[in-house]
Amino acid sequence: MVLAVDGGNSKTDIALATADGEVLAHARSGPFIPQTIGVDPAIDTVAKAIGEIRTQLGLPDDEPLAQHLSAFVAGADLPQEEAALTAAFARRGWAETLEVGNDTFALLRAGASHPWGVAVVCGAGTNCAGIGPDGRRVRYPAIGILTGDWGGGHALGQRAMYAAVRGEDGRGDPTALTAAVAEHFGTDTAIDAALSFHVGTFAESRIHELSPLLLRVAAAGDAVALGYVDRQAHEVVVWARTTLNRLDLLDRETEVVLGGGVLRANVPVLMDRIAALAAARIPAARLVVPARRPVHGAVLLGLDRLGLTPSG
Repeated sequence: MVLAVDGGNSKTDIALATADGEVLAHARSGPFIPQTIGVDPAIDTVAKAIGEIRTQLGLPDDEPLAQHLSAFVAGADLPQEEAALTAAFARRGWAETLEVGNDTFALLRAGASHPWGVAVVCGAGTNCAGIGPDGRRVRYPAIGILTGDWGGGHALGQRAMYAAVRGEDGRGDPTALTAAVAEHFGTDTAIDAALSFHVGTFAESRIHELSPLLLRVAAAGDAVALGYVDRQAHEVVVWARTTLNRLDLLDRETEVVLGGGVLRANVPVLMDRIAALAAARIPAARLVVPARRPVHGAVLLGLDRLGLTPSG
């Protein structure tokens, strides 16, 4: 048995699979955010979903669930973070052996037809990782603006609010985001919405709601919103090109797997721009938006570690 964990900034997916990859049970719980709430509380998020799986299958609470735990999670960005998470997972006794890694690798395994390639995540934030045919790996700290990262759902939401307020008070170009933001939050003005975040009337997590709104306004032709969409497309392709270059794969046909909520939504105004930039800057790459969720990639990585082959 493989117990697979895909822990992301918006949700945590858990799957229990047999030795041939058949998923027996699946459960979902809240965000996996160890940097925000601490390592053990983040593992408690996994424990909640595992409890649901035990209930689904009628399994006792005091026995290991699987031979191997395959946990690929947000927050496993640095070696010390991987070590802390590995120790915390081990203390729970859910499996005999375990592997903990960054969730970007689960996305890659879920979407690539080979055990190598590049994955770019654009969810709440952004990240990228790559594995070469020779086994070399490329990855990044990916902790936000401090490590050179731009974009993702949270950042796009902030840019939507930024542009809406500046368009309203005259510091920025007029934009349809101004009215769209106010309407979305049911406020008279965009600045009223912004101040509602400041005083706590709106939870900070709601800023994510403005990411799809920005894409809709961009799709309608708003120049300000389109500017941010262009920037996000550029960042996705820069991640991929840089990683391909570091793996000496720029001239070799290679799958670039795109995932995370912003990219998985497959919104044409963004995805068409990514495709056009990729055709110009990484022409040998083949873009893939996988149908399978990253938790399936975590299952496959677990089977890989055990030397097993899925049946389908």
